[in-house]
Amino acid sequence: MAEKPDLKGTLNLPQTAFSMKAMLAQREPEILKKWESAGLYAKILASRSGRPTFVLHDGPPYANGHIHLGTALNKILKDFIVKSKTMAGYLAAYLPGWDCHGLPIEIKVDQQLGPQKKDMSIIQVREECTRYALKFIDIQRAEFKRLGVLGEWDKPYLTMDRRYEAEVLRHLAAFFRKGCVYKGKRPVHWCASCQTALAEAEIEYKDRRSPSIYVKFPMISDLSKKFPALKGKRVSVLIWTTTPWTLPANLAIAFHPEYDYAAFEAGEEIYIAAKRLIPLIKEELGLPPGNILAEFNGRELEGLKARHPFIDRESVFVLAAYVTLDTGTGAVHTAPGHGQEDYATGLEYGLDIYAPVDEAGCFTPEVDRYAGMNVFQANKVIMEDMDKEGSLIGRGELTHSYPHCWRCKNPVIFRATAQWFISMDKAGLRDKALREVERVKWIPPWGRERIANMLTNRPDWCISRQRLWGVPIPAFVCRSCGEVLADEAICLKVADIFAAEGSNAWFVRKEADLLPAGSKCLKCGSPDLAKENNIIDVWFESGASHNVLGLRPDLPWPSDVYIEGHDQYRGWFNSSLLVALAAKGRAPYEAVITHGFILDEQGRAMSKSMGNVIDPGEIISQNGAEVLRLWVAMLDFREDAKFGAEILSRIVEAYRKLRNTWRFLLGNISDFKPDRQAVSRGEMLALDRWALEKTAELGRKVVQAYRDYEYHVVFHAVSDFFTVELSSLYLDILKDRLYCSGKSSLERRSAQTALHDILRSTLLLLAPILPFTTEEAWEMMPAFEGKTESVHLGIFPAFDRKWIEPAEFADLENVFQVREKILKELEKAREEKRIGNSLEARVVLKVPASQEALLAGYRNDLPSLFIVSDVGLETHSGQDFEITVEPASGRKCQRCWNYSLEVGTSEEYPDLCRRCLRVVKEMRG
Repeated sequence: MAEKPDLKGTLNLPQTAFSMKAMLAQREPEILKKWESAGLYAKILASRSGRPTFVLHDGPPYANGHIHLGTALNKILKDFIVKSKTMAGYLAAYLPGWDCHGLPIEIKVDQQLGPQKKDMSIIQVREECTRYALKFIDIQRAEFKRLGVLGEWDKPYLTMDRRYEAEVLRHLAAFFRKGCVYKGKRPVHWCASCQTALAEAEIEYKDRRSPSIYVKFPMISDLSKKFPALKGKRVSVLIWTTTPWTLPANLAIAFHPEYDYAAFEAGEEIYIAAKRLIPLIKEELGLPPGNILAEFNGRELEGLKARHPFIDRESVFVLAAYVTLDTGTGAVHTAPGHGQEDYATGLEYGLDIYAPVDEAGCFTPEVDRYAGMNVFQANKVIMEDMDKEGSLIGRGELTHSYPHCWRCKNPVIFRATAQWFISMDKAGLRDKALREVERVKWIPPWGRERIANMLTNRPDWCISRQRLWGVPIPAFVCRSCGEVLADEAICLKVADIFAAEGSNAWFVRKEADLLPAGSKCLKCGSPDLAKENNIIDVWFESGASHNVLGLRPDLPWPSDVYIEGHDQYRGWFNSSLLVALAAKGRAPYEAVITHGFILDEQGRAMSKSMGNVIDPGEIISQNGAEVLRLWVAMLDFREDAKFGAEILSRIVEAYRKLRNTWRFLLGNISDFKPDRQAVSRGEMLALDRWALEKTAELGRKVVQAYRDYEYHVVFHAVSDFFTVELSSLYLDILKDRLYCSGKSSLERRSAQTALHDILRSTLLLLAPILPFTTEEAWEMMPAFEGKTESVHLGIFPAFDRKWIEPAEFADLENVFQVREKILKELEKAREEKRIGNSLEARVVLKVPASQEALLAGYRNDLPSLFIVSDVGLETHSGQDFEITVEPASGRKCQRCWNYSLEVGTSEEYPDLCRRCLRVVKEMRG
């Protein structure tokens, strides 16, 4: 008896070194080393030389601490943009940067230095800050590179570089030139913990419980002349406030000029309040019933006076349109040194901008009883004193949104201090900014309204900070008369010095070295000028970061796009716009994109106190950076994003499906030489041309999604294509042809031609999102003309070739709809144990006459399309398909597992069908 042939050896089984197990945590660092040693980033730029540029300007992260999940999200999104633009054919250089100055680093250095700081010079402390920043730049640079982000990591821009510091002052000089910079005493957000002024962008609003008190201010002015019913009565104005500590600074009470007010009885007392609020006030304070004795318009009260409740001082009645009837009494306690609206009213009425609170948030000696006391701690004492003295009419607590310092997280106060400001309205800065907002593209579109509202309501920009670690504001004070001297010429002179020596020069050089020749006080003419020691707001510094553009051809100014978190509408987007308008006359960006924040799986913000913070480094060490990148691609990043263990498991599974599809494609073209063995379009089988047409459809959709910055569309389109069109349909049908056809047959080469094109196209399409995996698979592809050294040197295909005629494409789509019906019937037959594998089945298909021609045209292909051994095709008079599943006739071919009556007709190979017999004989020669 003849020896039984080894049929498995005659099959074209997949072969590839692209393993099912990704081992990303180990493999990715190896790929990174390869990229670095090959100089991949430089090669990418060189390959795009002369092409149109695309610039994403990097918003500089702060050089303090390790990166977190939000930082990773931001950097990965930027990498998606740069890589996709590069693969769209643009010259897209990426220059990363770091924000190096500011209070967080200074505080950390203070903590590290401890008591020894008091014995150190300013320069020594600043040098410690420099070392601290450089340390975390190195740490973060390694972490960003580990994410697969390509860029100019060896030469980033740093806000503490000499050239950069000089440019900050040159941009400030532009504001001086336009007359926008002034020094004035006005209320600003002040952090008593950090002991510095804060800009609006440095404020976070959080809920806080505050006192809620009603206080009476006894009348000094006699109302009885106009309103006799008040003669001989104890009349007081009733105010409501949540900041008892500001009462020592009260100079006025504000009324709305159009509201109606009334004097009403409450036992022996007569109180004045807005008429509409009187019933609510009585109820809340539990006041005894009483009549309204007099009514008057708010305008009639202007200029009258009341006595301060516990200080021997008058409080004048003023008018203000901002008074509302939402809460309180309609009579607003006004302290011009402790509130923006109070300040404006104080200016209008010529009141002192009085703020008896020092840098540490404690009352100054002029405040009797409370001198030296912290203002928040004083709240309780002030209330107790007023209660004893009878001026406190009611007290309680309320929870409300209150400003906190973004750095130390402590509540801040409004405090009038002498600070440097940029006027929002002088030189039309606000109006110009609003016009530019209309021109710029905002993604999502609601960003336009959000930043416009912020600019409309933004007060003058407080740009001075009372700290050491930053770029000094080049301003001088006359030692003779105290007049301040600062202008464009001084700014530019100091900028030149900083460019050569760095900003430490401000603390080292004498005034005469820093001032232009012949400088003197503009008020008294004295040349004896002293340096101020304020640094500029770090938001101004980072807002000037577009100065790194326009210095070379591949990084022109302005930037095509900025992308940061949605908190930057009042931060970097805002400051960048204002600084660029002064320096260049237009916005520094053509488009602005925002992304959301990271939440845990329960939708809560991540914080150390809640113990729900996830370290991206841990995710990478266990699962690889590709998993994090795929998570970012799955998101609609414009919204807040959740992350947690369950989500991570879904991402890993999604990655596995993508990888295994590429593995199948690679395994089935391992012996394919595209340049010699590819089949022309005219010779290709219809199914393969259909698959290439579907790939082209996918490609066009994905390339457009990249243009629209819709990476979730990219991911879901490719994932669905891999799952539905490929794995469940095309590849499922193709397995028999790939494994069992002749190695060099037209049928197999046609399929391999399609698989090669699909693999090449999808690797290029997903390279911006999965740079490591696509690189690994690209390297394992068979060589072909035009194959680049790295997938990242490639360009998205044009996807403009027509692979199949519309009519033929539509026919196949209709056949696939029939296939879906048949698959359901096959599943029923399996459940009923009538068949096992679908190849054990014969399908009898009765079709309407209208469908006969379509299916008859594919009669010979139907068994392979439906993955059954035989298909009987009949017509009937009905309108629906009738499908019968029955056991296939004949015997099972031991090579392809199809059932056929022809199995057993060959004496030499009795276990083979006709197709397999032919293939095996060809192989055996």
